Amino acid sequence: MSYDTVFKNDLFKDQAVLITGGGSGIGRCIAHEMARLGATVVISGRSQDKLDKVIAEIQEDGGKAYGFTFDIRKEDAVKEAIESILKTVGPIHHLVNNAGGQFAAKLEDISINGWEAVVRNNLTGGFLVSKELLLQRMKETGGNIVNIVADFWHSMPNMGHSGASRAGMVNFTKTAALEWAHYGVRVNAVAPGIIASSGLDTYSDEHKKTIRTRAQKMPTKRLGTESEISAAVVFLLCPAAAFITGETLRVDGGVPNTTINYEVPDHNRLPAYDGFHRVDDSDFIKSLKKG
Repeated sequence: MSYDTVFKNDLFKDQAVLITGGGSGIGRCIAHEMARLGATVVISGRSQDKLDKVIAEIQEDGGKAYGFTFDIRKEDAVKEAIESILKTVGPIHHLVNNAGGQFAAKLEDISINGWEAVVRNNLTGGFLVSKELLLQRMKETGGNIVNIVADFWHSMPNMGHSGASRAGMVNFTKTAALEWAHYGVRVNAVAPGIIASSGLDTYSDEHKKTIRTRAQKMPTKRLGTESEISAAVVFLLCPAAAFITGETLRVDGGVPNTTINYEVPDHNRLPAYDGFHRVDDSDFIKSLKKG
């Protein structure tokens, strides 16, 4: 079996992509699809075991993959890692700033350490990796950057630290798209809604209960899949998106369009796209997909 992509074979042949947070969830899915399309994939994270597992999967499927462990929140670590990646792999044509994370808490209960940890994960890290790759390579060769953000458009109760940092990343995307255009660099973002992915497994049982009820409030009446996010990322990286920069593509089931004045009738007319042949769902995620 191989990834059931909608894009043409060898779309990214002789190109390389760096995907931060590529050892699990959405990042793992993007890595597999990009490898399926001919790219040399470089994934990063803080757990070598996770990276090794994904690398083995990609190689078993006939693709090329490398893994580098470093902390995207630390400037010196990022500089050293980008230098090592370029020496080992060669030019990096595409960057997906996927690494990030958050925890459920009300603003009044978030410590300064908790706040700064999430902001550094979701905003500072993406800035550091983008800047360093620009300085060490893309300033001369051009390239594409896609930042993974979130559905924060109607505020983000219980995750205010994440909402603030994701909003910052959207503005960073717009600014970088302008400042780096003359280097031949396009910068865009993808904003996932609630995705049936391993990231949901990290939340408390109480928060998982609220997730179960949200699908029926969405226009799609279901959660998104990792493949649906990956497809959006691949599109923004591909030549067909050459006239798109500074944009944030929402992949959220239409949730920001909802209003208290209208409730979408129950239906099952918007089925999911799930092309990931190696999707590895937990029992919780499987139950969400069943509805």
